[in-house]
Amino acid sequence: MRSLTEQDIRNSFINCSKGEAKRLYVPRDLDELPWDDLDFLGWRDPGAPDRSQLVTEHDGRLVGVALRFQPAQRGFLHRSMCSLCLTTHPRGGVSLMTARKAGPAGRDGNTVGAYMCTDLACSLYVRGKKVPATGAMARFEESLTLEEQIARTSGNLSAFLGKVYG
Repeated sequence: MRSLTEQDIRNSFINCSKGEAKRLYVPRDLDELPWDDLDFLGWRDPGAPDRSQLVTEHDGRLVGVALRFQPAQRGFLHRSMCSLCLTTHPRGGVSLMTARKAGPAGRDGNTVGAYMCTDLACSLYVRGKKVPATGAMARFEESLTLEEQIARTSGNLSAFLGKVYG
């Protein structure tokens, strides 16, 4: 992914108003991020524990999506799998992320959701640059190449974004 500026990020959101996008928390360490290892930029809002944001290239343009999720309510031994990168996490490592749909459907309150890594670090998990919390099964050994796993993750994200647009 190419490096982004705060203004790039704020201008990319498709499922919130310009005013809401202006007020969203944007990471301050954009210059320090491993852009070459990211397929998308995702982060949690430290001031709002139930909100996250995600920005990526989709159909040739930069697209940002505001997400909401509920803190984990599952048991200690429960494991969940991210629907984007297929990484398995222990309790709280995967959350149902919901996004308002873009346009009139979103203004009417329609949402879509997907189970995603709560920290939105899918790109780093796929590349082995980050490992899930202790006690996790981590990632399954696959016969796919790294490039194929990256393509699958990007395809899964693209399908989710298609639903946000839909």
